[in-house]
Amino acid sequence: MSAHNWIDLAQDADTGIETLRAHFEGHAYDPHWHDSYLVGVTEQGVQQFNCRRTRHQSTPGKVFLLEPGDIHDGEAPTEGGFTYRMLYLDPQWLERELASLFENAPLNSQLSFARTLATDPFLAQATGQAFQALHGGELKIVRQTALDGLLERLTHHLHWRQRYCEDPRLPLVAQKAREYLHAHAQQDIGLQQLAEAAGVDRFRLTRAFKAAYGLAPHAYLVQLRLSIARRLLAGGEHPVTVATQLGFADQSHLGRWFVRAYGLTPAMYRRRCSNLPDRPAHDR
Repeated sequence: MSAHNWIDLAQDADTGIETLRAHFEGHAYDPHWHDSYLVGVTEQGVQQFNCRRTRHQSTPGKVFLLEPGDIHDGEAPTEGGFTYRMLYLDPQWLERELASLFENAPLNSQLSFARTLATDPFLAQATGQAFQALHGGELKIVRQTALDGLLERLTHHLHWRQRYCEDPRLPLVAQKAREYLHAHAQQDIGLQQLAEAAGVDRFRLTRAFKAAYGLAPHAYLVQLRLSIARRLLAGGEHPVTVATQLGFADQSHLGRWFVRAYGLTPAMYRRRCSNLPDRPAHDR
């Protein structure tokens, strides 16, 4: 991370919601995704990112809304960089909390954002208030009130969409390969092995996969492992253990990829989310 870039990350113990405030100049992070719903507000500068085959530019006051699995990157196209604050909302928590606001959720459905970038001053204000209450460790009643305000405003931007087992919009080949990667994420998977699982040759697989998900299979596998690593680290696992479990060559290899995707080291992320020391006492 350059001298001008900084990240302030915390996690709310009651809800598991991560709160992040950060500033980046130039390149911010490589394409990646999260298991969470992301709700963020740009405070300063121009926050440029690619998501769903579209380049977005978020300026001060705009709210960006990403669903779990949305591949996105980030950069500052203007001098002075950009500053933003963001909430990472656990999908199960969000659906459970919204159950009282949505009377009847359709069967086999999932919450979806109507658009990636929104101009909604009320949502921006609610996001900022929820961030401040959680990040600042306010009283529980204050945090819950702020979150209720955010949830109520989010309903204007959420809808239920069909949860596809097989998405008709994407090639079946790519979906089969993606399912195989998720089922064998910790193994040393070869491209030929993946192609055979999908029933095509390597070249057709790579073209179909990249067209469907915006990343080549090997890049998708790395991001999948990073997503799992993030979850394990937040649960208190040590970076060296996580690196071994997920098939990275070593801890430094995990660290390089983690920084490129999230802007901070695995040890720093673990410390901010779990409040545990970096190493076991007997390793010091």
